[in-house]
Amino acid sequence: MSQESDYTPPKVWTWEKESGGKFASTNRPVAGPTHDKELPVGKHPFQLYSLATPNGVKAGVMFEELLAQGHDAEYDAWLIDIGEGDQFGSGFVEVNPNSKIPALMDHTTTPPTRVFESGSILLYLAEKFDAFLPTDHAARTETLNWLFWQMGSAPFLGGGFGHFYAYAPQKLEYPIDRYAMETKRQLDVLDRHLSETHYLAGDDYTIADIANWTWYGQLALGRLYDAGEFLQVQEYENVQRWAKEIDARPAVQRGRMVNRTFGEPEMQLHERHDASDFEQKTQDKLDAGS
Repeated sequence: MSQESDYTPPKVWTWEKESGGKFASTNRPVAGPTHDKELPVGKHPFQLYSLATPNGVKAGVMFEELLAQGHDAEYDAWLIDIGEGDQFGSGFVEVNPNSKIPALMDHTTTPPTRVFESGSILLYLAEKFDAFLPTDHAARTETLNWLFWQMGSAPFLGGGFGHFYAYAPQKLEYPIDRYAMETKRQLDVLDRHLSETHYLAGDDYTIADIANWTWYGQLALGRLYDAGEFLQVQEYENVQRWAKEIDARPAVQRGRMVNRTFGEPEMQLHERHDASDFEQKTQDKLDAGS
């Protein structure tokens, strides 16, 4: 691996060029919109603006799980193409000033309520529908423990390991080793815990499982960064058991498809506006009909 060793930080950092690598265009040192663009609004009470990254998948899975339980949680899911800068449009910035997906508008309230940050969306919907969040004090607290553990830990997996292993313009030994070590430590945290409990907060499937599965479950199943062999993810037997069980849930399978623009065409549902879209409007079917 190549290793830079002659860089000395200047006294004052200035942004002179993009950082390079995949997704470089999504990063800049200032906030706010770059262009005027209103967000579309569909017919359903909930309007989701997202992309099927691990954080985006959380929202899609949550909505599909709520619908599977019979809750009145119909939603429109609109694609936010971060590669094209959709997250910097004025309408999106009004919903999420941090310009990150997913973002949600709840039109069942007056005025409509904006919800941003994937963990906040999970918690908001769980409380609104009294679902996937235990009412027992101890179990609820344990659920939130693992929800917030994910929110604090996954940036080391995504922006750390994922960036330097898969997306950075150069393969640098130090950051890859640093973040691989941290990612394996996190997998070990989960594996040890899941040796003692069925789901993260006990016997019941909760928003903590949804949040963690989209990152660590998919990593264990070989779906993130093509890094399964590198990280030897099969060694974490309890994480494997948990990841495969959640992966088999029909609502999770549907949720993975929502706002997905990559991978197998039959798994891509760029926008979701009706339950029938999973059968009729995946990309393979749209391509066949064009």
